[in-house]
Amino acid sequence: MTRLAEDIGLKYSTVNNARWVASRWPKEHRQAGVPFTVYRILASVDDEDERFAAVKSPPKGKARWTADDASRVLGWQVENPVSKQEKISAIHALAQDEEVAAVVTTDLLRRPSISAHVAVEDRVRVVEEFTRDESVAATVTTGLLRRPDVAFKALSDDTARHQVNHAQVERGRQARENFERTSPVAPAVKQINRTVEFLGLVTACHSFVAAAGRAVPGLRDRQLSEDEQVIVHQNIAKVRATFSELRTPHDSWAFSAARGTRPRCRAGS
Repeated sequence: MTRLAEDIGLKYSTVNNARWVASRWPKEHRQAGVPFTVYRILASVDDEDERFAAVKSPPKGKARWTADDASRVLGWQVENPVSKQEKISAIHALAQDEEVAAVVTTDLLRRPSISAHVAVEDRVRVVEEFTRDESVAATVTTGLLRRPDVAFKALSDDTARHQVNHAQVERGRQARENFERTSPVAPAVKQINRTVEFLGLVTACHSFVAAAGRAVPGLRDRQLSEDEQVIVHQNIAKVRATFSELRTPHDSWAFSAARGTRPRCRAGS
C-alpha cells in the first residue's frame, strides 16, 4: 500500500482511506452518478442494509445525492447550511476560537432586531455575566437608574431600595468626615451647624406651644372617648420623653433650659 501511494504520488492515508471506502461498497451496490465523496460519507453508516438502501434513494425532491445530503444522513455538519439548526451549528463551529466568538457576539448585540428575539431570562443572564466586574456594574447601574421607569421598578424591590438608601447615607457620612478632616473652614461650619440646630430647637418649642394653645381651648367642653384619651396620653408621653432628653446632664445648657434657669456666667464674661 505504501509503494502504491508512492507510485501514484498520493499520501498513504489518502490511498488507505480510498481502499476502506471501496471495501464498504461492493460493486453490485454502487450506483451510477453518485460521487465518490458521497460514498465516502455514507460508508460511515454501520448497518449494511441501511447503507446500501440509502445510496439507491436520493433525498426527497432531489434527483441525485450531494455531499451535504450525505452528511445530513449522519447528522454531520454541512458545508452549505440550509436549516436554522444547521446555521446555528455552523456558527458555533466557526466561533470556537474565543477571540472570534467575542467579536461575533459584540457585532450581534449591536443589532436591536436580534436582542428583541432573545428571551428575558437570557438577557438577564448575559447582563449579569458582563457586569461581574465592579467598575462595569457601577457604570451600567448608574446609566440604568437615570431612566425614570427603570429606577421606579428597581426601587420597588425592598432590598434594592434599602441598599440605595444605605449607600446614600454612607456616601453622605464619608463626604462629611472628609470635609471635617480636610477643609480649613470646617470648624466655622460646625459652629454654624450648632447655631442652626439651636434655632431649630427653639422654633420647635414655640411651634408646639402655639399649636397646643390653639387646640386645647376648643377641647375644654368636650368629653373625649376612651380611644381618644388613649391617643392623647400616648402623645403626651412622647412629648415628655422628648423633653426628658433635654434634661440630660451632659449638656449644661439643655439641663438649665429644661429647669427654666440659666447657666451661670464666669466672672468677667
